[in-house]
Amino acid sequence: MPRKILTVDDSRTMRDMVTYTLKGAGFDVLEAEDGVKALGVLASTRVDLIITDINMPNMDGVTLVKRVRAGGAHASTPILILTTESGDDRKASGKAAGATGWIVKPFAPEKLLSVVNKVCPA
Repeated sequence: MPRKILTVDDSRTMRDMVTYTLKGAGFDVLEAEDGVKALGVLASTRVDLIITDINMPNMDGVTLVKRVRAGGAHASTPILILTTESGDDRKASGKAAGATGWIVKPFAPEKLLSVVNKVCPA
């Protein structure tokens, strides 16, 4: 059974790029355009990994990470932050919230898949 990944980003283009890369590697992919929609998906679907942007309307990625880590079925699910933000303070806030890893956009598909396979082994 393929691993299932939720990708969360307000940019349709970025979601399409991530989805294309992951589906090409055999993953099932679900999408949400912000943290609020992501929580809705997580309420009804079990996923093996969450990949989220930071800067989104309605609920940003760091808040999403905190909410997921606060409890429930996905509290221990690996979470990668995929963002243009690369400052140490932003990385520290992501880590403090409970993010498993950090990837800076633009990303190389091979790099994304390498990290995904590391935090979400088959």
